[in-house]
Amino acid sequence: MDTRASLALILLQQGFPDQAMRAAESNIEEARAISHAVSLCHALSFAVCPIALWVGDLVASDHYAGMLLDLSTRYGLTAAQHGGRRYQSVVLIKKGDITAGLPLLRACLERVGKANVAFGFFTFVSEMAAALARVGQVADGLAAIEKALALTERIEEPWLIVELLRVKGELLLMQDAPRAALAAEDLFRQALDGARRHDALSWELRAATSLASLLQGQGRSTDALALLQPVYDRFTEGFDTADLKSAKAILNSLR
Repeated sequence: MDTRASLALILLQQGFPDQAMRAAESNIEEARAISHAVSLCHALSFAVCPIALWVGDLVASDHYAGMLLDLSTRYGLTAAQHGGRRYQSVVLIKKGDITAGLPLLRACLERVGKANVAFGFFTFVSEMAAALARVGQVADGLAAIEKALALTERIEEPWLIVELLRVKGELLLMQDAPRAALAAEDLFRQALDGARRHDALSWELRAATSLASLLQGQGRSTDALALLQPVYDRFTEGFDTADLKSAKAILNSLR
């Protein structure tokens, strides 16, 4: 089960979101076939739930988060239960119900110990920071990002820092402070470099999309197109995912 979950995350990282989702869902079916609750909760927590959120499939995200919460509650699996609540809170935020989702997510993240810092944790922090910014609490969002960045020094997956840097850049732009654009561009380029070093194409696309949007807003459309088009062209699947649709929309506006 651990191998299949790891494979799904690697596929996502390398830019194969459709294959990643299929591998994650196959892991679910395998756990169901042997009626093993712990394995099923593991497959939900560490593969299918985070991948569904990453690709922007809110229907699947809601379904699998509910499955995780129901199953973990039934069998008294406390850690998985907290994970289910975190995923459900992000789904609420993604659906636009920040009033309900944000307090729930903040409360859930307070229970996460240092030993549990992993891909899912940084996904939650990024979502919380973005949600805080959307309700005008940009400083709180930046503080959450800085706290998470400090934790990345203790983990073995340095590529996890990439999305935190990108989100920090987006939040700086929302502050509209002097030199915010310069600082944001630097963060986006750091995120790009980090994604490329670790062959994380999905992360590279997000960073390239953020930077291209910034460049376009500055009248540097030629630079934006030259940056984003080659990254987009490396994808062979996942064109219905949220990130690829966003990138495509920017590319269309640049032509």
